[in-house]
Amino acid sequence: MLRNLTLEDTLPHDAEQAVLVGRAWLPGEGGGPTLVTVRQGALVDISPLAPTMAALLERPDAAEAVRGHAGRSLGTLSGWLDATTTHGPDPAHRHLLAPNDLQVVKAAGVTFATSMVERVIEEQARGDASRAQELRQRVVAEVGDDLAAIRPGSPPAMRLKAVLIEQKLWSQYLEVGIGPDAEIFTKAPPMASVGTGVEVGLHPGSTWNNPEPEVVLVVSPRGEVVGAALGNDVNLRDFEGRSALLLGKAKDNNGSCAIGPFIRLFDAHVGGHFGIDDLRRAEIALTVQGGDGFVLNGASSMSKISRDPLELVEHAMGRHHQYPDGILLFCGTMFAPIQDRDAPGAGFTHHLGDRVAIASEKLGTLVNWVGHSDKIAPWTFGVGALMHNLSRRGLL
Repeated sequence: MLRNLTLEDTLPHDAEQAVLVGRAWLPGEGGGPTLVTVRQGALVDISPLAPTMAALLERPDAAEAVRGHAGRSLGTLSGWLDATTTHGPDPAHRHLLAPNDLQVVKAAGVTFATSMVERVIEEQARGDASRAQELRQRVVAEVGDDLAAIRPGSPPAMRLKAVLIEQKLWSQYLEVGIGPDAEIFTKAPPMASVGTGVEVGLHPGSTWNNPEPEVVLVVSPRGEVVGAALGNDVNLRDFEGRSALLLGKAKDNNGSCAIGPFIRLFDAHVGGHFGIDDLRRAEIALTVQGGDGFVLNGASSMSKISRDPLELVEHAMGRHHQYPDGILLFCGTMFAPIQDRDAPGAGFTHHLGDRVAIASEKLGTLVNWVGHSDKIAPWTFGVGALMHNLSRRGLL
């Protein structure tokens, strides 16, 4: 499958009004990760504003500072997209990076009723995709659509919990889906995320897996949501289904966390066009295209989330847990693919080479291709390498 990206594949519909920030790799002796913004179809160097994305987003005036900074042009975004899809994350060539750097990437799980039912099925099936269809019919027959209207932790939720326990249908996933405490886990360490136009990684031992299209909140060290991006929480359904204690192995592998294409900063507070209410209304579209001709389309609406995005942030950080470099927080997905691909009743699983596109009008489109985590480009540039690089370039 031909790998290329266009501006239309990448930018938000209202790109000229958006304050977009990201990171790009400049090759050569004086090169390395560089903060950029997008203006009129070109990448602009904004590294004089801050050495790292974490430092930029710590500024209370980040959106205004980016909008007001002249910067030097680094060439057309189209050229950068071509270089990224052609060469991948090769340090000898220019390419786009994930827009985040020093922030830990956290994720909220089981935040939509639809995906909650699928998690229960994974658990009951013990990671066996062939049992999923039968179990899905039973769980939906017992639970129905009642969960979508129930606020987690509310008295009706607790009454439903008692009924499900009595029917022996209670699950750890229902606990975090309708109970008082949200599931928050670490998706990726600082510097491990990949950006748009490159490969994401599946653990080679997985035979049942899927993409998870999500809104990613960008949270400052003060606990304030200052922007958002799109994310692919690459998920191994078989690993997690066998045991919840395998969550780390199911979620955190080389290339398993994709974020991008850029972070869109909130600017509604200064007369701009983007704020938290835009995220609450966001529609997320997913398209998976395989070399075998298979096409999967799905959608996820943030209006159907069980917990408000700001509530999820409160569960992730606060007086109980500080993050001095901020965090990125995946909000969860209502999309759980059940469309049969390889055999009747087997549901969906990835094939190597699948093209995964996650899109939303005000955030753009994140595009990746699927590979095995042990075969795609290894992760070699961590926090230590970043500090050495920035120091050598005189940015620290």
